[in-house]
Amino acid sequence: MIAGMAAPSNTAANPFIRAAQVDDLPELLRLARAFYDEDGFTTSTAQLEANFRVLFADTDDAQISVAVCGGRSVGFALTTSRMILESGVVAELQDLYVEPAHRQRGIGTLLVDDAARWARARHATLLEVVVAPNGRDVGHLFSYYAARGFSDEGRRLLSVVL
Repeated sequence: MIAGMAAPSNTAANPFIRAAQVDDLPELLRLARAFYDEDGFTTSTAQLEANFRVLFADTDDAQISVAVCGGRSVGFALTTSRMILESGVVAELQDLYVEPAHRQRGIGTLLVDDAARWARARHATLLEVVVAPNGRDVGHLFSYYAARGFSDEGRRLLSVVL
C-alpha cells in the first residue's frame, strides 16, 4: 500500500492483480475500449492494439497489469517509467480502469498498489498520474488519488501533436 494507506475494507470476492500477457490482449482491448469510450478518448481499437503490442515488447519500461475477479478480467493498469534529469527514474500510472460493476470494491487500489510496487522495483523516485478531463468533470479523481497518497504539485502538462 502507498504511504501506509489502509487496505480497502469492501473488496470484491478474491480479486487479484497479475501481470498481463499477450494472450490477454482481447480482454485488454475490451477493457481499454470501454475506458476510452467512457472518458471520451478517440483512439481507435486498431491503434490501441498496436500500442499494446509495443508495450508488451518493452518489459523494462512498461508494466500492464490486469485485475481478475471471479475468473474474469475486470480492470487494468498501465505503468511506464522514464529517466528524468531532476528526479531520476519516474514512473507514471498512465491508465487505470475498473469496470463500473466492480468499482468501489478496492480493485482500483489494488492496481495502484501494484503500480507502486513495480515502480519501486525499478528504483523510481516518484509515481505520477495524469488526470485528463477530456471535457468532463474529473474532480472525484483528484480526491481518489489524494486518498492513495498522491499530491497535486500544481504542474501542468502541455503537449503538441507531432
